[in-house]
Amino acid sequence: MHNTNISGNLLESPQLEERGASNQSWQEETPVYGALVLEDGTCFEGRSFGYQGASAGEVVFCTGMVGYPEALTDASFAGQILTMTFPLMGNYGVPDESLWEDNKIHVSGLIVSNYVDTPSHPQSKMSLGEWLRSEKVPALEIKDTRLLTQYIRTHGAMLGKIVFDEDIPFHDPNTENLVAQVSGTEVQRYGEGETTIALIDCGAKRNIVRSLVAKHIRVITVPWDYDLFSPECDFDFDGILISNGPGNPKMADKAVATVRESMKRGIPTMGICLGHQILSLAAGGDTYKLKFGHRSQNQPALMQGSKRCYITTQNHGFAVGTLPQDFDAWFINANDGSNEGIRHRSLPFFSVQFHPEAAPGPEDTDWIFDYFLERVRGEHE
Repeated sequence: MHNTNISGNLLESPQLEERGASNQSWQEETPVYGALVLEDGTCFEGRSFGYQGASAGEVVFCTGMVGYPEALTDASFAGQILTMTFPLMGNYGVPDESLWEDNKIHVSGLIVSNYVDTPSHPQSKMSLGEWLRSEKVPALEIKDTRLLTQYIRTHGAMLGKIVFDEDIPFHDPNTENLVAQVSGTEVQRYGEGETTIALIDCGAKRNIVRSLVAKHIRVITVPWDYDLFSPECDFDFDGILISNGPGNPKMADKAVATVRESMKRGIPTMGICLGHQILSLAAGGDTYKLKFGHRSQNQPALMQGSKRCYITTQNHGFAVGTLPQDFDAWFINANDGSNEGIRHRSLPFFSVQFHPEAAPGPEDTDWIFDYFLERVRGEHE
């Protein structure tokens, strides 16, 4: 352990005046300061623009330029203090709840370089700071988020805490079954169509359901530990989709067991993000924790056997290391060579590490839903 004080905020310097009148009202308020403290003692000072209460979690970073409302409401971020590398945050405010990926913020805290408290967008319902305070999520404006990001890239994602007047212990969210905390607790039905997909909700983004319903698919979401093959299951389904979600996939043991049974029965099965890892575990593969993960809307995924590279949305700290027997790599990350997708050589089982529903974008891989539905309907060769 060492105590290094890295001042990431120059709030008393003349540079503040250069930020312009667009954020003047927030700057005129009496500033409240807090600190992001990492588990090795490194400390970044910052000005608060969220809830003024302590919070602990795993410190990670996202390199996306847009999409903070979608990111903050993505259950895959549960237990994490999120650092946004793009410097400008809050400028387009917060849209209506119908456009979120869940009905609440899931991050444990937010770190930005430059917070804008006067949003300008026709869909904005409130400022980012107002939203964070209403949901009791702390947030700090730390000037040098580049330094913080470089520190995480060098040392790996690490535990951290946002503190004000009172200190709190560090907390490792990966020791908990985060999926059980964020999964829905009831069976829910969406859309109409001749094809029915059972969606195992491990913390599913709403745009997964939106994307399938737009293709005239009936979607039935079930909790992560729901037994689709028990006599109590009162509906039929044509295929199974395992959603995204937070934390260590090995914690989601009941979902792994359900997917293992679905593959034994030959039911077309697809996984997204955490669902990719769950399907891999169910088929006999293995997963591991990445050094600092992939979180952004600009992750390059190379399709194996082709020269095509897709730009994808991702949000995960774990990855598939050992591929299951009779599965081939489908996609590979162009940055670090980690696995981004697998598919069975002959049976309708496959998964992708990225998000084909891609909220807030890009939409390059939406075709994977069609690929899945073709196999569900038996339309492929």
